[in-house]
Amino acid sequence: MLDIYTVTFFGHRTLPNMFALEDKIMAILREIINTHEYVEFLVGRDGDFDQLVTSAIRKATEAYGYGNTALVLVLPYERAEYRDNKESFEDYYDEVQICYESSQAHPKGAIFERNKQMVDRADLIICAIERDGGAAKAVKYAEKLGKKIINLLE
Repeated sequence: MLDIYTVTFFGHRTLPNMFALEDKIMAILREIINTHEYVEFLVGRDGDFDQLVTSAIRKATEAYGYGNTALVLVLPYERAEYRDNKESFEDYYDEVQICYESSQAHPKGAIFERNKQMVDRADLIICAIERDGGAAKAVKYAEKLGKKIINLLE
């Protein structure tokens, strides 16, 4: 049976000096890809940190991957951007999932519900948190569950 190691990411929508984080992310990704049989990366698409992480994952899997990774976009509900551009999304990501639990939630709570589901699935949370907000709330939930967390800003 395939041993799947799941990593998810949370960060503030905007961060100062965001690109300074890329080297840190790449080093962590290299370690993860080289030490696990199969790695599933769960990402969102809600801000600059998500875009940075997704780009880094694509670079890392090209450089270090051996076909042992999957880049999975997890949406809180079907968004018009996805619905109108499904082919582009499916070309860019290995898989696009719409989280059932968050798609049934009130729109104001949908992203947090999606984040909870991502935390529940994850073996490791990589984050860039320096203040309160939705990303910090997801990481606090992960702490309560005893998940392994790496905060790139500590």
